[in-house]
Amino acid sequence: MDKTKIIVVEDNIVYCEYVCNMLSREGYHTMKAYHLSTAKKHLQQATDNDIVVADLRLPDGNGIDLLRWMRKEGKMQPFIIMTDYAEVHTAVESMKLGSIDYIPKQLVEDKLVPLLRSIQKERQAGQRRMPVFAREGSAFQKIMHRIRLVAATDMSVMIFGENGTGKEHIAHHLHDKSKRAGKPFVAVDCGSLTKELAPSAFFGHVKGAFTGADSTKKGYFYEAEGGTLFLDEVGNLALETQQMLLRAIQERRYRPIGDKSDRSFNVRIIAATNEDLEAAVSEKRFRQDLFYRLHDFGITVPPLRDCQEDILPLAEFFREIANKELECNVSGFSSEARKALLTHAWPGNVRELRQKIMGAVLQAQEGVATKEHLELAVIKPTSHVSFALRNDVEDKERILRALKQANGNRSVAAELLGIGRTTLYSKLEEYGLKYKFKQS
Repeated sequence: MDKTKIIVVEDNIVYCEYVCNMLSREGYHTMKAYHLSTAKKHLQQATDNDIVVADLRLPDGNGIDLLRWMRKEGKMQPFIIMTDYAEVHTAVESMKLGSIDYIPKQLVEDKLVPLLRSIQKERQAGQRRMPVFAREGSAFQKIMHRIRLVAATDMSVMIFGENGTGKEHIAHHLHDKSKRAGKPFVAVDCGSLTKELAPSAFFGHVKGAFTGADSTKKGYFYEAEGGTLFLDEVGNLALETQQMLLRAIQERRYRPIGDKSDRSFNVRIIAATNEDLEAAVSEKRFRQDLFYRLHDFGITVPPLRDCQEDILPLAEFFREIANKELECNVSGFSSEARKALLTHAWPGNVRELRQKIMGAVLQAQEGVATKEHLELAVIKPTSHVSFALRNDVEDKERILRALKQANGNRSVAAELLGIGRTTLYSKLEEYGLKYKFKQS
């Protein structure tokens, strides 16, 4: 059993003892709270691994008050309501605030432990994904601001960005900060779905619906119920599949293949693409009406070359992960390696950076990773490098950013800017920039 604690909030002391004893027999650690105020104190010390099981009615408030307080405080622990049958309507309302589920007290013995196991299973699946690094660069701070704006809503979000920029991580951020956190996050690789496979993949089928349908299949919409459906590289969907998806999203209903009745669904849809979907719409490769349905709100993830200030912190982050996964002890990067990391164009973005760092750590094993360990292709910076000079209005800011990123080294700064050192010197003089940098 992991370190999960179950915080049981119940004012009936006898019933609270009963629930805690039942959970203890199953190997869970428990904490009791007979009042809402006590529960809040426990939650101040709680970890993200903990789970709350709360009665609907408490002496100093109710379970929904506690849930509302938790979400306002940014505490996203899974929350389960225990209720009497007469209060089921109120319990259902709690799910709109982000509770995982409600269980009638008469069924707690049968339903609670399986539900806890299910939550932990989903959580473990989520932990296998790459940890999300808190990037501090200005471009990503703007993205995080947009995530905070839209996460709590049910608006459909379209994430734009090149391959390898981390669009799925952004989708996970959105899910984790939403009221659907704790519910399923189902990712769909749209590029792997043919128009023949798509109806069954999205909506499921009943046994015997077609040749080869030896068992019932649930489908992505069923699996994502209550949570988030992530459509990765949505631009790859066939037009027939786009029409099918549009109809389901408009009606909020779908019908499994071979079934005789429709099913409603409650999922939040996040889509991602690495192509210009507006161009695809004009070229009749993507339906305009579906584009509008999926694009209530847009987030653009910039390429790594436009986030130079994130490169070295990300490299250190991946180095620590690589040390752990590969059982190595690499302490950092040589100055030449750091320069190479900063001046590489990163056509594969964050995915390429991670792969290069993993390879460098494996080769170095211990000590310092060198430029040779990184095995970066020699590509001269071009105008695509983020610091490239563009016009007089932006030049001054970009030069200062490049010098700061290069720790004052003029040679590195010139490479970042895609210009010669002589040009950099003349620009420094032209703009009267007084900057203490190393002689090189």
